[in-house]
Amino acid sequence: MSDKVVISMRGIETRFGEKVVHENVDLTVYEGEIFGLLGGSGSGKTTLMREMIMLLKPAAGKVNVLGYDLDNISREDAHILRTKWGVLFQFGALFTSLTVADNIAVWLREYTTISETMIRQIVHTKLEMVGLAPSVGNLYPAELSGGMIKRAGLARALVMDPKLLFLDEPTSGLDPVSAEAFDNLITELRHLLGLTIVMVTHDIDTIFNVVDRMAVLGDRHIVAEGSLKEILKNDHPFIRQFFGGNRAKVRIKAMEMESSS
Repeated sequence: MSDKVVISMRGIETRFGEKVVHENVDLTVYEGEIFGLLGGSGSGKTTLMREMIMLLKPAAGKVNVLGYDLDNISREDAHILRTKWGVLFQFGALFTSLTVADNIAVWLREYTTISETMIRQIVHTKLEMVGLAPSVGNLYPAELSGGMIKRAGLARALVMDPKLLFLDEPTSGLDPVSAEAFDNLITELRHLLGLTIVMVTHDIDTIFNVVDRMAVLGDRHIVAEGSLKEILKNDHPFIRQFFGGNRAKVRIKAMEMESSS
């Protein structure tokens, strides 16, 4: 991880009518890190990520991504910026009427003029990169398991060779074995491709195994930001509750034993 800032959010306020979701939210994501967004249900984790990728605009504040000021970005620059990131939504968001291969190829056909032969080669490469056989490209989303849908969605998110990857609850709905495999894949891809990753998650294992730094949302604010060790020192009620379960206690004890050995 470097000290180069990839995403900066300052003074973010988010409103839906009279409901205030975020109030004076600040956070920073650095190049090469896996950054987690944590918080309770309704705390606005996914909403914050949507503001980073221009699907929502905050009521106030500044968002800067890869050097672009999203409040004053031109249509042309917005088009360029969208080619620099990939997004995996919580349920894959695959187009059900398209094969997996055509789902992955969508952005190549939309944003490039490369040949169909080259598109097919790229699709096969991305499928193999996420651990799927090229033959999976001939299937439709309804024919895939939950884990395969996540991997196919990830292949699509990587198809433009982005340097910034957004993941919304990437292990949600997966069994423990599949979730661990997906976590390992994310870590490997970060190192292989030099990715910076922003991840919305509540999965304890993912937080301990994958995330470098995180921001914890609560009471409409960022109540803590930093590494896991730094977060665990925070006495906020949500943090105490979130990391107070049996699974978290086991992981914390193991981490402490490893540190003392």
